[in-house]
Amino acid sequence: MNRQQTIALWVAAANIGLVFAFPPYDYLSMARNYVPTFGGFHFIGAPPAGALLNANFLVLEMVVILINAGIAWLLLRNGDPGERQRISRGQRAVLWLMGINLVLMLLFPPFENYYAITKAVLPSFDGFYFIFGDNAQRQIVTTLLYLEVALVLVNGGLLWLLFADRRLARLSYEEKRALAESLRHQQGRH
Repeated sequence: MNRQQTIALWVAAANIGLVFAFPPYDYLSMARNYVPTFGGFHFIGAPPAGALLNANFLVLEMVVILINAGIAWLLLRNGDPGERQRISRGQRAVLWLMGINLVLMLLFPPFENYYAITKAVLPSFDGFYFIFGDNAQRQIVTTLLYLEVALVLVNGGLLWLLFADRRLARLSYEEKRALAESLRHQQGRH
């Protein structure tokens, strides 16, 4: 593990601490028949009255932080100068785009207005709104947000495979054997 990867892990740990210190809450109002609407992020020790922890959004925040930490781990690794680079430029671009996409999905999640909330499998959808904006009349549609995250991950995985460096697949038998020997030799040093 190099210095940049260590920093990335510490940043991810700080983000996780911040997410747990200020988790997302929904507000349950008697005037709205106890329909939960997004109440914002509040300190864990002092949630507002009538607030309920939004566990689905909290889980999605954690998933995005961990995925982005894994992406940073891959992007910040450095190989030996003589070793072939295993991550191609296209794969690096895919990793960057996936990380940015995941963060943007959490900053602009899908919302629905409280008066349109139903118990349907796929809820109604009002639009994408900034998470730190005034969303007192809206609820996060976590079903759609889970679908968005899953589709970004699937598409990112497919693009990762598409942009893989094919030079390793075209190695001759002797080159593969020499590569295996060098890997065994490297493992013996560690």
